[in-house]
Amino acid sequence: MTTNRRGSARASIDPYTELVVQNALRRLLENRLAIIIAHRLSTIRLCDEIIVIDEGRAVEQGTHAELMKMEGLYSAFYRMQFREEGFEAMPVDA
Repeated sequence: MTTNRRGSARASIDPYTELVVQNALRRLLENRLAIIIAHRLSTIRLCDEIIVIDEGRAVEQGTHAELMKMEGLYSAFYRMQFREEGFEAMPVDA
């Protein structure tokens, strides 16, 4: 699992630009296999399969909704990231 580094290019973009990037990625990656390493978990929410890696080992696997229901590492990081960004109500099942 990656942490949010304030110095990365994607960590500091505004919500509108992030949406534009996500829409472009969605079109670009349609019907393709890709490995995405993301600082923002919102970037990978729409992936068909998410694998959470902790200390070099795959510890969780599933869709965003499945991982949120597990209430494990992915869910904890997702909720923490939204709190850090100042969101009270976070989209969980999208």
